[in-house]
Amino acid sequence: MSRSTEGVVNWMHFFRWIVKLIRDEYGIDETLLVRTALLEEECGLNTEQVEEVVSEIATSFGVVFPEDVLNEIVRLEELCMLAAWLHGLYKRPPFLSDNFAARCMAANARAAAA
Repeated sequence: MSRSTEGVVNWMHFFRWIVKLIRDEYGIDETLLVRTALLEEECGLNTEQVEEVVSEIATSFGVVFPEDVLNEIVRLEELCMLAAWLHGLYKRPPFLSDNFAARCMAANARAAAA
């Protein structure tokens, strides 16, 4: 089931939406959910939970993440920038490999246009 995305109009709103998702679904204290936090080590999510967050973002925003997305994102802000780019709200994040970025653009027309 997708969550409301009303009001998400830029990457900072996207970041806040992701923070609320993680806080609400996994009970993680918001003080740990800072931009530079490592998803697993500092946010306290395990790999399965990160996959669930990615899946919820995909469902709610209608974006497609390549299968190996967890090889490209490590920090909370990386997840946010990637998701915002796929949704057309941000430029291509500089940390992405060229191959991964090409697969993202092939699956997400809004990313290709951003």
